[in-house]
Amino acid sequence: MSEEPGGQEPAASVPSEEELRRITAYIYRWTGMIFGESKRYYIERRLAHRIAKTNMPDVRAYLALLAGSAVEREQLVNAFTVNETYFYREEHQFAALSAQILPQVIANKRPGDLVRIWSMPCSTGDEAYSIAIWLLENWPLVDAYNVEIVGSDVDTAAIEQAKAGRYAPRALARLPATVIASYFEAERNHRRKIIDDLRESVRFVPANLFDRSTLPSLGKFDIILCRNMLIYFDDESRRIAADNLFDCLHPGGFLLLGHSESMARITDRFTMVRLDDAIVYRRP
Repeated sequence: MSEEPGGQEPAASVPSEEELRRITAYIYRWTGMIFGESKRYYIERRLAHRIAKTNMPDVRAYLALLAGSAVEREQLVNAFTVNETYFYREEHQFAALSAQILPQVIANKRPGDLVRIWSMPCSTGDEAYSIAIWLLENWPLVDAYNVEIVGSDVDTAAIEQAKAGRYAPRALARLPATVIASYFEAERNHRRKIIDDLRESVRFVPANLFDRSTLPSLGKFDIILCRNMLIYFDDESRRIAADNLFDCLHPGGFLLLGHSESMARITDRFTMVRLDDAIVYRRP
């Protein structure tokens, strides 16, 4: 989860029921994410943070600002985004990627051809860099193909953190010491930075899976990792996301979801594939 904004919440920032409804409706319209009554404290904290940052006197004034400012809409979305991630999360899927998925992807390609992998949402870059590291360590053919890894997220602040490639020890806890030594440089306060060669090999761009207009410039992919995102959507949002994921895949391409997510109740457009290490979905 994202860190809580610091400081005390000002009394004027506590929204009425109608103001709360408007804020959550905006977030849903822009991102597809649902925030119900159980998340009230979470909503109020992040709303109070944005009100303080914009020097608005109360929620009513902030809503007026929000209605006319694309910049503030972006900042509000950033404030509500959940960024729980770390390196080698759900490692079994990376094992499936190198052992079973990529061999099928390259079956109809020649050495030197492009293999495109998309990490969405990429948050602060942990997953996208994990893909690059895993392939360098575990896929013998990594240098035989032109592998392009793209990370994208609706949270533009997280995208900037991903580009910087700096991480605290907690994010690296699952990485072997040899991997940390090979791909990270030591910095102050026990933090680490991705080495330049690796950082420059992964491209990060903002994109919103719920907004089709942000996706065409990304092109199509052979493999998409969209893990632990659909759990924040309602049924309608999931269908929109599923259709957009389908359209972003090449025919025969693979989609990897989080361990608690499934396409079975969302759409029948994908074919479920049972691998040794994971259940994945494929565009026919």
